[in-house]
Amino acid sequence: MSDEKSAAFVAGMKLRREMFGAAGAEDRLAQATDFNRPFEELVTEYCFGQTWGRPGLDLKTRSLLTLAALTALSKPNQLKVHVAGALANGATPDEIREVILHTVAYAGIPAGVEAFTAAAEVLARNAVAGRT
Repeated sequence: MSDEKSAAFVAGMKLRREMFGAAGAEDRLAQATDFNRPFEELVTEYCFGQTWGRPGLDLKTRSLLTLAALTALSKPNQLKVHVAGALANGATPDEIREVILHTVAYAGIPAGVEAFTAAAEVLARNAVAGRT
């Protein structure tokens, strides 16, 4: 990406920072290599700047939809990241649980096992830190 960042990239960085803190925003780009930097820039600009930043759905709803998709795809590492993001976007542990339970009916029990294990880890960390 050029030195002059697009408006979508700037908006994406702002959203990543709000949802995931510096570790999920600036640190991700600072730690990027020549090999994966284009991917990190794409995630920031397209995923967060253009997709998450669209009108029509609030961030909490987008977070809950993301949790459903990641549960269905059995992506526990990304689910952990997005459980933290969902909490930052105003989702409650009860809502997170209900999204995973609802998704299990359509995606299957093994996907639910992975999702509940990943979500419980993040929720426990947040409870210890006094954030939930």
